[in-house]
Amino acid sequence: MEQKRELTSVDLAALVEELGAFEGAKVDKAYLYGDDMVRLKMRDFDRGRMELVFEVGETKRAHTVAPERIPDAPGRPPQFAMMLRNRLSGADFVDVEQYEFDRILEFTFDRDDGTTRIIVELFGQGNVAVTDGEYEVIDSLETVRLKSRTVVPGSRYEFPDTRTNPLTVSREAFDHEMNDSDTDVVRTLATQLNFGGLYAEEVCTRAGVEKAMDIEEADERVYDRLYEAIERLALDTRNGNFEPRLYLERDEEDDTDSEEADGDGAGGDASEQVIDVTPFPLEEHEAEGLVAEGYDSFLAALDDYFFRLELEDESEPDPTEQKPDFEEEIAKYERIIEQQQGAISGFEQEADDLREQAESLYAEYGLVDDILSTIQNARAQDRPWDDIEERFEEGAEQGIEAAEAVIDVDGSEGIVTVEVDGEYIDLIAHDGVEQNADRLYTEAKRVEEKKEGALAAIEDTREDLEDAKQRRDQWDADDGDEDESDEDHDDTDWLSMQSVPIRENEPWYDRFRWFHTSDGYLVIGGRNADQNEELVKKYLEPGDKVLHTQAHGGPVTVLKATDPSEASSSDIELPDSSIEEAAQFAVSYASVWKDGRYAGDVYAVDSDQVTKTPESGEYLEKGGFAIRGDRTYYDDTPVGVAVGIQCEPYTRVIGGPPSAIEGQAETMIELEPGRYAQADAAKRLYRQFREEFSDESFVRKIGSPDRIQHFMPPGGSRVVEE
Repeated sequence: MEQKRELTSVDLAALVEELGAFEGAKVDKAYLYGDDMVRLKMRDFDRGRMELVFEVGETKRAHTVAPERIPDAPGRPPQFAMMLRNRLSGADFVDVEQYEFDRILEFTFDRDDGTTRIIVELFGQGNVAVTDGEYEVIDSLETVRLKSRTVVPGSRYEFPDTRTNPLTVSREAFDHEMNDSDTDVVRTLATQLNFGGLYAEEVCTRAGVEKAMDIEEADERVYDRLYEAIERLALDTRNGNFEPRLYLERDEEDDTDSEEADGDGAGGDASEQVIDVTPFPLEEHEAEGLVAEGYDSFLAALDDYFFRLELEDESEPDPTEQKPDFEEEIAKYERIIEQQQGAISGFEQEADDLREQAESLYAEYGLVDDILSTIQNARAQDRPWDDIEERFEEGAEQGIEAAEAVIDVDGSEGIVTVEVDGEYIDLIAHDGVEQNADRLYTEAKRVEEKKEGALAAIEDTREDLEDAKQRRDQWDADDGDEDESDEDHDDTDWLSMQSVPIRENEPWYDRFRWFHTSDGYLVIGGRNADQNEELVKKYLEPGDKVLHTQAHGGPVTVLKATDPSEASSSDIELPDSSIEEAAQFAVSYASVWKDGRYAGDVYAVDSDQVTKTPESGEYLEKGGFAIRGDRTYYDDTPVGVAVGIQCEPYTRVIGGPPSAIEGQAETMIELEPGRYAQADAAKRLYRQFREEFSDESFVRKIGSPDRIQHFMPPGGSRVVEE
């Protein structure tokens, strides 16, 4: 029997009833896993830590999760997660509703600075939209542009057209929907009444009505029994009279043991497979011989069901796998490395955030000093903390800048929370600005020390991974397998591999725009004026070529003759093909693409023609430079960018001119200027790449939509049609 991977409308109605008990919980942090799972870490004052998860990919679910089952936090949070943190940190969870009888949940959070609504769509392609209190979309995982509705940042969120809610339908409306049908009873309940297949069959069974009965044969007595069954289901849902069940399918040889299920939700035998989870016992499932396990709450049943479903997915044997033991060990080390890298990125981000907070204190020294001095003077006069907080509130109402910056005053801890440059910063009230800033700098150093420990740990894990691979390769050789070696991988079918090995590499130039030409030369370009400045000052060596567009706003593009670790040389003659690819790179990432044009002029000069010293009387802006001598022009250079997935020698996202990427990527998608915003286009590419690999988790491990966006030109794009 097919396993349940999406919650039904009845499930959501029950879910809302139980989630209501958590109203008042506070949000600590938000996370985004891949492109389809959102996690909210919260604190409930009665129950302690609470983890709320929404998943809107192939599996569509929303429920609380036991903290010990929460996956490790991903690495550097993408923009969507940062937006959620900025809007929700410290917010109260005040309400959750199901929209009509649709598979849509609306979560409402309140904070002093406003209301945030998270609308979770658990139907179709799935989506999570974040809106303000007036339903204006702040951001969404997916952009929806249909004739019937639109979900786009900046616009008002539009719900789908309403449908009949069978749990609130009147008898008159029920009769009308049934009489309007031209099919059998069960299909009418499933479609006209919106019950869906499973609960339409359950209503028929509970009412004692033949499912296949033609609607024309159904008389008033049949309608009475059906409506009574629906009313009982609706009453149990409204009153929270749940008896949750997790249903399992047991292998035939184990049928004799089916009566011994203890129903305590403790997990089944290896021969059992989870099939469904429901808020009520279903006669339909009992008739099919499924084994039932009872739970105290529907949320606990949902958590256990999807946890066990994921375990079964991970442990399901692959008939094409030749060495499951080796591959499992390798995959384990790769997962550990991924988690360790995520931790390292998290430490880096945390340290950066702390330093930025410290710098913000100095940048707004007068404002912060005014706040701290006010508190210290008041405390010196023995004024209570409550009076101090009221004084700030009154000042904020009068428009006093310092008072408006105070978010919270916690007298029990002697902490004042202020908003500076859009950041919430906790200050120790009895310390000065310098002491608070020094504390933040010290904390940043402590976090960086944790990063060093994580770097040492990841090296140990990489050694374990290499050892496992060597033992696998030795087993292959001893067994007579003829798998290709690392040096002979041209015929490897990476797209069909069930588990693509991860070979990560973070080069020194990764923070710039970059690609390798088809001749193997590195090309790097600046993303902004600061990076343009850095490239010319720090990385420009004799023998390099510098390219730039005639159009304003282009990156400094450097075609490297050597690696920075090598001795520079002016004797290397760079191939014309590499220079032409570098020219296309320069024009594609300039304003030419953003303006929707398909070509632009580029010039190239030698590195010794570039200087940061202006002529007398001239001034160079940051990122600017002066050229001495003749230039070589490449007129009407066509724009062109491809984004690809590379599998050898490293597994990573790459991007640049199509002629260069084609020979280095296992698969690539070519782009041209178009109407899709950069973020929307990146999500489209991400989904397409995921579909191309048999290893469904591979692209998620190496390339999020944010990572793909890293290689895309500024402005709108679209996929080049083949």
